[in-house]
Order: sequence, then C-alpha cells, then structure tokens
Amino acid sequence: MRQRARLRVGPAEFTATDRPTAGPPTPSPTCTIVAKYFRGLGDPTRLRILQLLDADGELSVGELIQRLELPQSKVSNHLACLRWCGFAESRREYRTIHYRIADERVRHIIRLAQELLQDNAEHVAACRTIDAGRC
Repeated sequence: MRQRARLRVGPAEFTATDRPTAGPPTPSPTCTIVAKYFRGLGDPTRLRILQLLDADGELSVGELIQRLELPQSKVSNHLACLRWCGFAESRREYRTIHYRIADERVRHIIRLAQELLQDNAEHVAACRTIDAGRC
C-alpha cells in the first residue's frame, strides 16, 4: 500500500509517495533537492566566483569577468544561477551590478568543504565515478 507524506524543506513543501520495499530505492524529495543544491556549488566557475566574493566581500560583474578571464555571458549565467539558488545576492549602483555572498552559511559550507578535502584530496582527485556522473 502506498502512503503519501508531506516533506518541508525551507520554504518549499514536497509530497512523496513511499514505495514498497521491493525494487530499487528512490531518493526522497529532500535528498534530491539537497543534491541539486550541492550541484550549484559543484561547478568550478561558480565555486571560483564564490571564493572571489568571499575574499573581497563584493565585486562588480566587470571585476569578476576580468579576474575569471571568461566571457561576460558565461559569468552572467553563473551569477544568475548563484543568485537564484541563494548563494549570492546583488545590488545595482547606477549601471553597475555588484555581487556578494548572500548568507554567512555559504562561506561556512565552502570552508568546511576545503577542510574536509585536506584529508581526502588524493581520493577525490582520483575518483572516476563522480567525473562520469554515476555518483
């Protein structure tokens, strides 16, 4: 018999259907959304943007383009993703848009990941499963 459960993750609410024990397990909506959240940090360009914002506090789009040495369209797309997912926020000053990290907890996530990586860098670098997208 299937049961429906309501899950609350932040401001969003999800409805999940519990499957019987037979068959492969399916990730819960909570697990899926958290994995998607981490994929936002999983792109090297987005992570580099957050590191630059962490180091400098606030940077304009032009400054980010110059430091990243990437086309404006690519940087803008990554910034839109970071802003949409709540990692970064922006403010307009005349024609210039400035970005900063939206929440102190984003800094903590990045620093914690760097600390954890110190103990596992060789394994992560050698992992073929993550690179193949099978993880």
